[in-house]
Amino acid sequence: MSTIQNNVQLIGHLGDDPEEVKLDSKKKLTKFSLATNLRYKNKEGNAVENTQWHRIVAWDKLAEICSTHLKKGSHIACQGRLVYRDYETKSGEKRHSAEIHLDEMLML
Repeated sequence: MSTIQNNVQLIGHLGDDPEEVKLDSKKKLTKFSLATNLRYKNKEGNAVENTQWHRIVAWDKLAEICSTHLKKGSHIACQGRLVYRDYETKSGEKRHSAEIHLDEMLML
């Protein structure tokens, strides 16, 4: 049961081309945004579409695969874990971020 404690599964489309990030270490990092859409009818019977944007982070070999094979608009299924992090901008402003660190990815 411990394997499902922090598990996120999403199917969506990339909002932009994946971005490779250069790190001082030998680790590879690729990040991209993923849009998921919820379609429903409101009380008046009108169609409504709600788009949520998710920040996805891939490491090492999976980062290479994402960087090489994905592009803006790619349709994928992904699985990972939710990670929260705090950081400070160059101007000293404190920010909070939620990311999905990718464990598996399937091109659809």
